[in-house]
Amino acid sequence: MKYTLLFISLLLSTIALYSQSEKEKVEATITKNKIEGHIYFLADDLLKGRQTGTPENKIAASYLANTLRGYGVKPVTQNVLKGSNTESYFQEIKLNKISPIKRLLLAIDGKEFKKKVVIKPNKMEFTGEAVYLGYGLESDYKDKDVSEKIVIVRSGGPKVTDTRAAFGLIEQKEQLAKQHGAVAVIELVDTNETTWGFIDHNFNSDRMEISDGKDSKDGKKGVAYLWVYDENNIQAKMLESKDNLSAKLMMGGEEKKTVISQNVIGMVEGTDPQLKNEFIIYSAHYDHLGIGKPDETGDEIYNGARDNAVGTTTVLSMAENIAKYPTRRSALFILFTGEEKGLLGSQYYVENPLLPLNKMVYCFNSDNAGYNDTSVISVIGLPRTTASANIKEAATTFGLKAIDDAAPEQNLFDRSDNVMFAKKGIPAPTFSLGFKSFDGDVTKYYHQAGDEADTLDYDYLLKFFESYVLAGRLIANDPETPTWTSGDKYEKAGKVLYSN
Repeated sequence: MKYTLLFISLLLSTIALYSQSEKEKVEATITKNKIEGHIYFLADDLLKGRQTGTPENKIAASYLANTLRGYGVKPVTQNVLKGSNTESYFQEIKLNKISPIKRLLLAIDGKEFKKKVVIKPNKMEFTGEAVYLGYGLESDYKDKDVSEKIVIVRSGGPKVTDTRAAFGLIEQKEQLAKQHGAVAVIELVDTNETTWGFIDHNFNSDRMEISDGKDSKDGKKGVAYLWVYDENNIQAKMLESKDNLSAKLMMGGEEKKTVISQNVIGMVEGTDPQLKNEFIIYSAHYDHLGIGKPDETGDEIYNGARDNAVGTTTVLSMAENIAKYPTRRSALFILFTGEEKGLLGSQYYVENPLLPLNKMVYCFNSDNAGYNDTSVISVIGLPRTTASANIKEAATTFGLKAIDDAAPEQNLFDRSDNVMFAKKGIPAPTFSLGFKSFDGDVTKYYHQAGDEADTLDYDYLLKFFESYVLAGRLIANDPETPTWTSGDKYEKAGKVLYSN
């Protein structure tokens, strides 16, 4: 019994020393000054909001690559840019930059609608009939002739009132309209002025798509699809009682040009002879919205300090730490472009990986909207992977509490780069600033010009960054490979990926 107690005591002491050692390693590389330095640079007005495809976005990418180089993080060996013999930290992505349609007029029964956005373009000059079709779902087409006509519908469905969920029905509504021969869908969107502002900024700004190298012509992608602002369904209620409607829709063509942007990628090899063949991805997007509608102060630069200079700096902190104190598993650091343009950087990466995806056992993404509780860290998808205990332990070590997504109605798991990896089967939560609800200081700064570096609480950020780095280290050193929690919707994809 005496020797048993002594053994247990020594074992506990060893565990305590190991934990202390990991904590000390974290504290040795992370300081408030370093955090401020990265965030203030990335969110500076000189970078004009880091919009994808701009020279300022490239400056940010160069800063990130040179920072990784300075830390001793290596480029991925086979990543050699075309026309060069030098290994690169950049993964170049060819994108189509599509300018907003300049000529657009919509009138129903002689009334012109000013607040509208084009969801799906189709160059046309239409004057003819329109049909109001309720929600525009399958049952609404019964005994209705919409051939060569415009279909007018309400947003969402009988049980779908949230604007984001309504957006998810667009493909279905478009296909139904196309099958029945309609030329366009006009969806009247019941939302508030603030939400419409987000929609307008998103769709009436330059948008981007990954270039497939082929020339596509306007009018070949299906029916035209527009969203029209209609708070409280005022217009929908007026139109639903009318049988014969006239419509005029004049839509010009899109202008496209090719731009190049880049993911920034580096790696550190693991120390364990076996586990080094498994990689933990540490990821964040570094782009933001660029220049947009001025706020009440006249500020038109959307600096993106929270979204996502904070996330980018989180990954840089991880890179510096692991370069100095390598973990048993290997580390792959990916800083994505094009997240704000539709997760383009991560989409491109998973389709063109520099290393086999089945060697990537975890993606520890970091993305942020804002925070309204500095006692917690919000981990989107916390209980969905077996690494949750490691993340909780790390947060507790630095005086914080790791909690799951407190705003599931926002569907945040599927709105950041992590979802591209999840779809491939790689366990992929997102580490975010703490919020107990998606309001208050979250929405005050989310996608707003006021999201500046000097509005952040750097005492909280220090603990936040330390927690992320310790969590990453615990996951990377854990003898057990992290997996999806049993029954997760991406578990099946994971079994397929890792069986290869």
